Amino acid sequence: MNTDMQTKKTTLITALSLACLMVATNTLAMTTPATGSFAYDLYDIGVNQMLLGPIGFVGGCAVMVLAAILAIRQMLLPAAGAILGGAFLLKADAVVQSVGAVIY
Repeated sequence: MNTDMQTKKTTLITALSLACLMVATNTLAMTTPATGSFAYDLYDIGVNQMLLGPIGFVGGCAVMVLAAILAIRQMLLPAAGAILGGAFLLKADAVVQSVGAVIY
């Protein structure tokens, strides 16, 4: 009796997952706002001057040092997360250009 319920539940979840995959929507990647707009000023301060500037570089280096300290202390999982975060901060220009935010 219990396995019959589990089979029905698994079949329902599989059917819903396939239905969700079949529904296609249009997606747009985030682009840089037009020069002179209010959004461009926020983008310029947040991304160009902070994330891609010296604040982002110093933050990325500090996270890499933290990852080395965590690795020395045998805390490997947090060290791996810190390495990924530091790499994203140090290569933020490539991440901002390639990934972008997906908007439905």
